[in-house]
Amino acid sequence: MGSRAHAVSYGTPTISLSTAYLSGAVGAVGDPTVQVTVAQSGADTGALTVSASLSSRTTVARTTDVTVTGTGGTRQVAVNARAQGYTDLTLKVTGVDGRSATKTLHYAASAAVQQPADTRYFTGSSDASAAVDVGGGYVVVADDESNALRLYDRNASGAPLKSWDFSSRLGVTKEVDIEGAARVGDTIYWTGSLGNNKDGEYKSARNTVFTTKVTGSGSGTTLTYGSSYKKLRDDLVAWDEAHGDRYGFAAGTATGQVPKQIDGFNVEGLEFAPGSTTTAYVGFRAPLTPAVPGGKALLVPVTNIDQVVAGRASAAFGTPIELDLGGLSVRDIRKNDANQYLIVAGSWTADDNSDPYALYSWTGSAADRPVKLRDLPTTDPGGWEAVVDVPDLTSPTARAELLTDNGSADLYGDSTEAKDLTHPEWKKSRAVWFTVTG
Repeated sequence: MGSRAHAVSYGTPTISLSTAYLSGAVGAVGDPTVQVTVAQSGADTGALTVSASLSSRTTVARTTDVTVTGTGGTRQVAVNARAQGYTDLTLKVTGVDGRSATKTLHYAASAAVQQPADTRYFTGSSDASAAVDVGGGYVVVADDESNALRLYDRNASGAPLKSWDFSSRLGVTKEVDIEGAARVGDTIYWTGSLGNNKDGEYKSARNTVFTTKVTGSGSGTTLTYGSSYKKLRDDLVAWDEAHGDRYGFAAGTATGQVPKQIDGFNVEGLEFAPGSTTTAYVGFRAPLTPAVPGGKALLVPVTNIDQVVAGRASAAFGTPIELDLGGLSVRDIRKNDANQYLIVAGSWTADDNSDPYALYSWTGSAADRPVKLRDLPTTDPGGWEAVVDVPDLTSPTARAELLTDNGSADLYGDSTEAKDLTHPEWKKSRAVWFTVTG
């Protein structure tokens, strides 16, 4: 008597996405993908089929613009956007017995930008404000709308690998408004803007300078909290008043004074003096000096920054440095081990989308004038806010990576500012590589 073969019983197919929200850009290179995990009990995952269809706004992307790659239980889905806007994709897994399951991917595409081959997008935040290289092609980026520090792959678009928020250690519930950073050894110094908020109100959290200790490097980087100081603004005002109110810091910090005015008070840069681990240059977005169109940019040396942030002393100041940046002010300042400085220069105003920007080199010496290297484009959304590190500026092919603060940008054409988007996956800042000599 022959044996009867038993029919194979398959379970219901399953599908899950690494994220339900994805951001891309028209014409982008290396946009982030979505990982799709599929399974069906009793079936070889390699025999399962994954397909995509557009359920809305086919002007943004069509089915032919969606690519599914990979085998087995893990697949990758990429979208090549045609136009700015939003659309939903239905991702479907079909089992060996014809049964299927679906998930919806909510997709947003920003407009095409200049230099797409040199552009990457760091998602999770739209308000990049300071950046520090941690080696191996990775960078820690600060956000001026929160206190999060995020670790990104410098060469890839996508979400942070890690993030840290030291608000509880800092004893703050509001944003520090981190605007500048500088690294010495295994310590990173981070500074708030020190100024009033946009309504001219004093917010104590912004008067914060703190440190983090770095262990590891590259993708293995870890940050731990060090210490903080919350009176640098007070020290600066007292010092200025004691020297004849030269820069108008008292008026610039007065109640009702908006920080981003030519005579305001707003810090956006921090870097150490040549060869020093204790003197840090505090770079001002405002005021200009004198506070008139065409005025110079201001750096104030804090000569004991290590003692200050450790809580051992009030700030002591060196001779201020006034730099001719063509009427622009400091948006970031960074140096390399050879004490070559790169300054991102921009306007003191709040209108980042149309104001001029430029890159300058400098020796770090007050006796030397900065040298303009190139103008930066202003047609893309967002303002140039940070430079990651400084290459050898004597090389004609030297390239540097700059980041934008896209917080006020209308990324997707719906009149919503990026910082107000409801999904962090749709928030993003741009990282663009430039040849510094232009």
